[in-house]
Amino acid sequence: MFQRKDYGKALKIYDKYLERFSDGYLADEALLKKGLIHTALGKNSESRAIYNRLITEYPSSPVASDAKVEILVTYFNQGNYNQVIRYAADVSEETFFRVHMLKTYSLVGDSYMAMGTPAKALNYYLKAYTKTEKQEKEDIILKMESAARALDTATIISLITGLKNELPVEYFIYRMGLDKVEWKKYEDAVGLLSEFIKKYPENKNVPPAKQLIRDINEKFTFKHNMLGSLLPLSGPYALYGNKILKCIEMALAQFNSQNNRSPIKLIVKDTESDPEKAIQGVCELSEERVGAIIGPVTTHEAAAVKAQEKRIPIITLGQKETITEIGDYVFRNFITPEMQVQAIVSYAIEVLGISRFAILYPDDKYGTIFMGLFKDEVEAYKGEVVGAEPYIPDQTDFATPIKKLKETQIELSEPTQEKIENSDHKPAEPAVDFEAIFIPDGPTASGLIIPQLAFYDVVGVYLFGTNLWHSERLIQMAEKYVQGAIMADGFFAGSRSKKVKDFVEMFEKTFHDKPGFLEAVAYDTAMILFNLVSRNDIQSRSEIKNKIINLQDFQGVTGITSFDHTGNAQKELYLLQIQGNTFIELENNS
Repeated sequence: MFQRKDYGKALKIYDKYLERFSDGYLADEALLKKGLIHTALGKNSESRAIYNRLITEYPSSPVASDAKVEILVTYFNQGNYNQVIRYAADVSEETFFRVHMLKTYSLVGDSYMAMGTPAKALNYYLKAYTKTEKQEKEDIILKMESAARALDTATIISLITGLKNELPVEYFIYRMGLDKVEWKKYEDAVGLLSEFIKKYPENKNVPPAKQLIRDINEKFTFKHNMLGSLLPLSGPYALYGNKILKCIEMALAQFNSQNNRSPIKLIVKDTESDPEKAIQGVCELSEERVGAIIGPVTTHEAAAVKAQEKRIPIITLGQKETITEIGDYVFRNFITPEMQVQAIVSYAIEVLGISRFAILYPDDKYGTIFMGLFKDEVEAYKGEVVGAEPYIPDQTDFATPIKKLKETQIELSEPTQEKIENSDHKPAEPAVDFEAIFIPDGPTASGLIIPQLAFYDVVGVYLFGTNLWHSERLIQMAEKYVQGAIMADGFFAGSRSKKVKDFVEMFEKTFHDKPGFLEAVAYDTAMILFNLVSRNDIQSRSEIKNKIINLQDFQGVTGITSFDHTGNAQKELYLLQIQGNTFIELENNS
């Protein structure tokens, strides 16, 4: 009945035996089987009482040792791991058989694993291995590998070599090195395989171990606290490259001073805005085993292709939207037209209550992209674009496109000066059949267009623009007519945010100048990567890549930043409005 696992019938028969033959020569065996049945039924406390009875009444019985080991099983089943460890101390190799010691060491190892102490667990699994026979080895090996997964190279080698006379040490070091590769613990894998090659140079597995180390160093591992940067420090874009470098170095000094981790080392390569130089820079940074790369701001594609090939995470600082399609190691931290349009339209419709829009845009790539995105976003919000008129870039007379927009004009009274200049920076009743106009162009062109809108009686409407409107030049050119104009941007030096205030103060103190978006986004990107390459729990570039992909709500000076599955940054932009001769930050309550 016991062998069939018909435990109810088996118990009745054992009870009859013990009742009739209380001192029978199989009474100890019957008690052991009763204990095993109760354990199988989940009645661990009852099992333990039976085992203790067996030990007390039959201390010299051959199965008393089995009972002592089975008591460990009952404690383990109940999650009483400390009791397993304490009780196991009474199990002695001098008086117990091999199978008893194998099970005891294995249970103690399992208990330490359950308690989150893998080093002690591995120590006991190693002891258990010394008690195994051929058919038992694989189960213990799997447990050893599970414990070793959470341990560093030095700990593993120390534990294994401590039992070198009883274990095939070279086999274990090599196998655990392979396991570390499977678990993407590349630095530990290199450490174990290097130790294996050093101690056992004649082993047949040395050549594949050497090749594996070369592959790992080429594709995966990095030196902690090592970050690379690709910037145009000479050539046509040197001005931008050097500005960014200064900001990254400022971030580096701040990070190193505020953290107890080892100092970050920054390796900088000059791309000279040359694709070949950018590729060469990536290769050199790969040889230096940097954890990731910041930049470039030009020659993005050439650098990104090579970084993807080398499996080095790279965060580019530029507007090329398709750059992240190169591969999963390529990221971009920059504001996009989509972000700007989404911020403006949601604020216009949900906060200001606007539903009817017009678009006046340059007939070039920049203008048509923004026009299409703006139109789609308005329609997604169930709003309406009543007119969209292009104009030739660089023209100065905008009468024709403005008059075409006015073809939807409704009959209203003649506009007054009050409608042009509103003290609350809010448009009065519109004189046309739309409530707002979006002009995706730079400050010079917009500075010419906006006064002409007023000249042709397009007044009393909200004015919306892109981040290019965040320029003193726009105010200088059209101050009287541009009051209340709204735009989105990725950075605002006058923000109320303490983080931004501290950044601006530090930047001005260091460089005697105000930072712009490019400097701010470089600062944020550096801080993101400094944190990742300095973390001891991150051992491979692939882990850095995964951390960037899963980054959520990073609180930076360019707002709240996350990365989506495409590798592009997602940001909550600043909404700015012109009031007087300055810009103010709007509360976005959409």
